[in-house]
Amino acid sequence: MTDRHHRAAVAERAARAGGAVARERFRGALTVETKANKNDVVTEADRDAQQQVLATIRAEFPGDTFVCEEDIGSVPGTDSEGLVDSVPDAGPTWIVDPIDGTANFVRGMPLWTTSVAAVVDGEPVSSATYVPAQGDLYAAGESATRDGAGLTVSERTDPETFAVSAVGWWDRDDRKEFGRLCTAVVERFGDMRRLGSFQLTLATVADGGLEGAICTRPMNPWDTVAGVHLVREAGGTVTDIDGNRWTHDSGTLVASNGEDHEELLAAANQALT
Repeated sequence: MTDRHHRAAVAERAARAGGAVARERFRGALTVETKANKNDVVTEADRDAQQQVLATIRAEFPGDTFVCEEDIGSVPGTDSEGLVDSVPDAGPTWIVDPIDGTANFVRGMPLWTTSVAAVVDGEPVSSATYVPAQGDLYAAGESATRDGAGLTVSERTDPETFAVSAVGWWDRDDRKEFGRLCTAVVERFGDMRRLGSFQLTLATVADGGLEGAICTRPMNPWDTVAGVHLVREAGGTVTDIDGNRWTHDSGTLVASNGEDHEELLAAANQALT
């Protein structure tokens, strides 16, 4: 097994393992804490799922580093060895979001994922996004699959038939920008969706359920990298709002099926004017 294939297999296994831990707590009793604001929530399920993902990967790649959503260093009984704050430009690392869509998770909504990306020299080489409540596993190595079957982005070409997601989180002082983005989407496209999980949104673009996703706010790599790799391997396009190739440190994100990416870029820029 080549290193790339090995990492792809471990990414899938780790996403399933972490997702299984979270699923055991889903719709059960939870202690919900807040982080940056009252709507930025975390639970013990997030931390336990992250620990399981890390343990699964460490068993195969003990010397690799991790970029993870949850800060577990000060939590009793957790192991923060190998965790780093940002994606390194050189060498292998793993990007982990144990529950992407925790706000949905705590409300009992099934739209959340466990997502893992394997990155080498700053570029993803494989990724896995597991949707535990639905049982779907999206994976991307040298191609994109859902539950082992190949998937491709939507073939729609008419923007007036597109379903597009406005993704991200705006502070209360910045809600006007969010309103402008929503307006741009509904004016230019057929419909708008908000799933409450960035990774699930990107997986849905890769699977053809959405034609695009737009985020005009800086997002974290655990929210994006796995799904971006899925979209690209499924034949889609991902850039920043200026049309430059998206990377893990880009400040904005526009993903599409590639059929009218320029129209999504125009919608994104309309939100910032």
